[in-house]
Amino acid sequence: MSYTSWTYYVMIVGLLIIYYILPKRIRWICLFAGSIYFYKKLLVSREQLFIFALSVATSYLAGMMLEKIKNTDIKKRAILIAGIVISVSPLLVEKLGQLINGKPINNIGSFSFIVPVGLSFYSLQIIAYLVDIYKGKIEAQKNPLKYALFITFFPQIIQGPIPRYGQIQSELFDGNEYSFENIVKGIQLVIWGLFLKFMIADKAAIVVTPIFENYQGYSGFFLWVAAILYSFQLYTDFLSCTTLSIGVANMFGIHLSSNFNHPYFSESIKEFWRRWHMSLSYWLRDYIYIPLGGSKNGRLKKWLNVIITFLISGLWHGGGWKFIIWGLLHGVYQIIGEIRFLVMKKMNITRKEHQHDQIERCIKKIGTFFLVMIGWVIFRAETLPDAIEMIKKMIRVINPWILFNDSLLGLGLGWKEWDVLFMSLLVLLFVSTAQEKGLIIREWICEQNIFIRFSIYLIAIWIIWIFGTYGYGYDARDFIYGGF
Repeated sequence: MSYTSWTYYVMIVGLLIIYYILPKRIRWICLFAGSIYFYKKLLVSREQLFIFALSVATSYLAGMMLEKIKNTDIKKRAILIAGIVISVSPLLVEKLGQLINGKPINNIGSFSFIVPVGLSFYSLQIIAYLVDIYKGKIEAQKNPLKYALFITFFPQIIQGPIPRYGQIQSELFDGNEYSFENIVKGIQLVIWGLFLKFMIADKAAIVVTPIFENYQGYSGFFLWVAAILYSFQLYTDFLSCTTLSIGVANMFGIHLSSNFNHPYFSESIKEFWRRWHMSLSYWLRDYIYIPLGGSKNGRLKKWLNVIITFLISGLWHGGGWKFIIWGLLHGVYQIIGEIRFLVMKKMNITRKEHQHDQIERCIKKIGTFFLVMIGWVIFRAETLPDAIEMIKKMIRVINPWILFNDSLLGLGLGWKEWDVLFMSLLVLLFVSTAQEKGLIIREWICEQNIFIRFSIYLIAIWIIWIFGTYGYGYDARDFIYGGF
């Protein structure tokens, strides 16, 4: 079962009916049952379920123990550290295994049981939960089943967003009133998520996958096309999954935080990380960067904290060296950006008169996208040496004529499919630009009469059904970030 399978949405309809029939005080039981059923369908072995249950049970007990100790002393800190280490030990083992062996540990011998689905995401939830109890920001959840629901909540366990306990506990456990508006807005988000997945991400993957996996046979603009398409594939694939998550949760009256804010409109790498995978960025800020000292204690210490934070971000995405280099690259990007700003300030080159210069802003956006794209090449390549070789071949060979002589038609997409992909990207650009200007298209649709509203929904579903690209077996792990 996956977020794109029809069986998933049959389950959603059934859960919605049961949820709103039940008394409010026990509606959380419906969500818990649905979450356990969904998660169990994703697991491939009993060992995975055992590992997952052990992490949940350990973190629950650690939270209860932290709640009982009122003073911040050595004992309390020891419980926090032990609770975190034991609860997230599968994640640590997986990442260290990747770092040492150069490949995911679930591909090594008989270790496949060690990697439950959603491991990287629920591990961060557990860490944030225990740290927040330790700091007195939240109270520990006394009911073990309610705590298990927080960890396993089915719309977001695969790829996030990464919720904080204090943000969703009330909506998750107290029960929510039925709202037709919540249902409609949830359906709108689901349709948009399916559009992003099938009209852009999976269509782009047809070109991206063979080029990255056989880059030796390509050079120049072939690799540029693959790199640009992968940048949009990754973005729309991840945005699709989190949009589906937010939409389904919204139907139950539970509001998950947005995970993206049009990151490719960023004018700097620092701004990019305020817009990309925001729940992870905020997590890294609150539980890594600030505890290290943040921007206190001088500029050099601040830059060291930035490097450490992005190093951990790279390790979280994958234990291989390419992910470490990718994380460090983004840390270096930020430091260079700050140095550039300081130099310009020192030289009194503030360019205040050009603050609203659209050309300059456009150049900054293109430059930022280029830097991010180079990082994505490292992120996507099979190995770090492969990534370096690909980047060299992108720069050394200049063959722009392949964009005009039908060479791209040999990459798996016919010209009609290229047209669909291009038009879909234009739709994404239009929607993103409108949202940047404050126009929320979903709200505009809701303001129209019922005939126009449902015509838009039916046409959108029909377009996705006819022009979308399928063929990935409807497995939730086919979402790119589901592999981390």
